Amino acid sequence: MGVVLQVFSVLELIHRPPAMASSRVFLLAIVAVVARLRTAMAAGQQADNILRPWPPPKCSTAENYTADSQYRKNLDELLAALPSAAGDNGWFYEGRAGDGADEVFGLIMCYADHNATACLDCLAGAPAGITAVCPGSRSVRAMYDACVLRYSDTPIPATADLGYLHYPVNAGTIVPGEPAAAASETARAAWMELMSELTGGVAGSPLRLANGSAPPYSGMAQCTRDLNASECSRCVSSYTERMGDMFPNNTGGGVIRGYSCYLRYQFRYGELAMATGNFSDKHKLGEGGFGSVYRGYIKEMDLHVAIKRVSKGSKQGRKEYASEVRIISLLRHRNLVQLIGWCHGGGELLLVYELMPNGSLDTHLYSSAQLLPWQLRHEIVLGLGSALLYLHQDWEQCVLHRDIKPSNVMLDASFTAKLGDFGLARLVDHGRRSHTTVVAGTMGYMDPDYMINGRAGTESDVYSFGVVLLEIACGRRPLVVSSRGEDDSRRPLVALARHGDEDGEEDVVLHIVQWVWEFYGRGAILDAADARLKGEFDAGEMETVMVVGLWCTQPDRSLRPSIRQAVNVLRREAPLPSLPATMPVPTFFSPHNVIYYTSSVATGGSSSTSTASTPTPDKNVV
Repeated sequence: MGVVLQVFSVLELIHRPPAMASSRVFLLAIVAVVARLRTAMAAGQQADNILRPWPPPKCSTAENYTADSQYRKNLDELLAALPSAAGDNGWFYEGRAGDGADEVFGLIMCYADHNATACLDCLAGAPAGITAVCPGSRSVRAMYDACVLRYSDTPIPATADLGYLHYPVNAGTIVPGEPAAAASETARAAWMELMSELTGGVAGSPLRLANGSAPPYSGMAQCTRDLNASECSRCVSSYTERMGDMFPNNTGGGVIRGYSCYLRYQFRYGELAMATGNFSDKHKLGEGGFGSVYRGYIKEMDLHVAIKRVSKGSKQGRKEYASEVRIISLLRHRNLVQLIGWCHGGGELLLVYELMPNGSLDTHLYSSAQLLPWQLRHEIVLGLGSALLYLHQDWEQCVLHRDIKPSNVMLDASFTAKLGDFGLARLVDHGRRSHTTVVAGTMGYMDPDYMINGRAGTESDVYSFGVVLLEIACGRRPLVVSSRGEDDSRRPLVALARHGDEDGEEDVVLHIVQWVWEFYGRGAILDAADARLKGEFDAGEMETVMVVGLWCTQPDRSLRPSIRQAVNVLRREAPLPSLPATMPVPTFFSPHNVIYYTSSVATGGSSSTSTASTPTPDKNVV
């Protein structure tokens, strides 16, 4: 039933096509999509049954046990007992099972800043899945988002294991009107006070747990309860020292979690509420599907910020919050919006970003008050390409953004482009593709192949990047409406939909990729340039941006360039690609409409027919 319900949740969003549309083609498209979604969901459910640790666990390889061995029986007995025992013992338990050479020792602990639901899920999921993650291993150390699990064939030593995973949050050098060093000095004094309070408090606590605050920060330290006070203090002090080395670049928050202790600091809720006038409407910069963004000023750091307040009760919002903290906090690039810090307190989830004085790209592309000149547009194109190159190829893992669009491209005081909003992002190993049962993104920018098959890859991001390039060059949104009063040379030959009035005059609607491709096929691609620029642009740059945009948005993902290939052409370091004069015919699907294209092309001319429901642009789908 779970699979059926997930399919229906997608289908119930689909609008019926217009009466003139072909119901047979429409239904065939629906059947194909449902069949592929069912297959994807069935495959995904098997993988989802296993809770996987991060980073990869430490699994022993020597003298592995066998499936029918006594050690495996004892291990199963211990792992089955851990969840309830820890639940009855304040989220920590250390135990053993069996005796002699086959005795198994283990412990499990929840990180104390997670709620009871997350803790229970981890207590249940970690022991249930660890033998599949580390098959045959007699000794395992594994960290999860909400808990830590260890077991071994020898007693677990009561000494601190200093292995760790660090999540920094970077404030960079963005304090307006003040040198970064001065702001760091103020912040460091508060941070050092907090670390001293936590280190002493956790060692002296019978529960090996301490909370503290030093405006504008709050923090928490925790040790596994098998450690004595001295070892707990040694572990937290080691983490504090490592955080201190990184602090000049991490004034907004940080987390170090390990096998023996856990340390974090973040902004205090009260400080952020004060910074935004208690989240008053006059401080509100905008509102999205899962939260509102406010302008704020943190007095102790003399820092102007943008604070995203995640909507209460939004499950997707909580997922996006976790994704932002986990992913963007690790990234460092001049063309990415920096996450300064975060806070979950007062019943709120808050993300703190560097403030972007010039807002988002879309507000400038379509502003009637001020035209964005070509020189700035071209620099924005190169900056966005640089950001995506870093995410796909230059960082240690591949980051799939999955929601590249102008409203997520922010502009700083110098109009430098910075890609933001990593709520839908996914981390994958280089060369691998993410497979998801939930298609996520924004209509108009989503790769058609990904929409149908649920396979997100770098090609999906490249497609979205290509759409944005065309949008920047043409000054038109992804779905182009060509009015009857427009010059015939700019009207499309093939439309997604046609809308007429009682006089028989028609407006036509089509995707910007198809619209630009028609100009390209006629050898007049510059005619698709934003007419408001009145020809004030570098013709070579304009042609390059539009041709690369088409190259990135080819329906066949195997024909799209890598982001490095695209950036090389945009930088004029490689020649323009040669594309077919006629756009290959795609099949699109979205939760709001199904658009199925058919076409026949003859030598010396062309004729096309299309069947489509009227599309609805720029809607987030998750």
